Amino acid sequence: MHYSDKKTDLRILRSKKMIFEAFVKLVKLKGYEAVTIQDIATEAMINRATFYAHFKDKNDLYDEVFSYALDTFTKILDSELLENGNQIQINKLEHMITEIFYVIRENRIFYLILTEGNSANSLKKKVHTLIEQRYAEIFNQLKITENDVEVPIDFIIDYMSSIFISMVHWWLTSKSDFPPEQMAHLLIKLVGNGHLTVLGIEVIK
Repeated sequence: MHYSDKKTDLRILRSKKMIFEAFVKLVKLKGYEAVTIQDIATEAMINRATFYAHFKDKNDLYDEVFSYALDTFTKILDSELLENGNQIQINKLEHMITEIFYVIRENRIFYLILTEGNSANSLKKKVHTLIEQRYAEIFNQLKITENDVEVPIDFIIDYMSSIFISMVHWWLTSKSDFPPEQMAHLLIKLVGNGHLTVLGIEVIK
């Protein structure tokens, strides 16, 4: 890569960062529907042409914001979480979830917007899809039955995703000073041991 190419890449990254930050700030102040492209351009101190050089429209920007959030989770989620097919180390799981809560805390306003209103439903669906894809092979091996009726894995993932999103929103909006480690521990208490056992997963220390 030539030096000029590096400078161009840095300019693109800088412009996108300014647009992201302006968008998040404006959505927090006015709500998504009320924010216009001109609002974003003014707040980011760019012209509209610069905005359209990076995004087709406001929805395109919104989608990229979600992609950024999910990319962060994807980098942390460990696809090798299970050992010997159906064993999970609870300490390893707790460490992984703690990392996620640290990222959320560092980007508080960003994740607050994603866990409110219609955004929460969109995020839940995307987290659901991410978990389903990341652990597809594992889930395909598991069968959960209740009175000889098989419980859909889809239902279990949806349930867990809902609890996670609700918990994150509570953490960001309450006056709680729980650290990420404690939030991870609480989450495992809520959807951990008992639910993992139901899934046929053996919890090991």
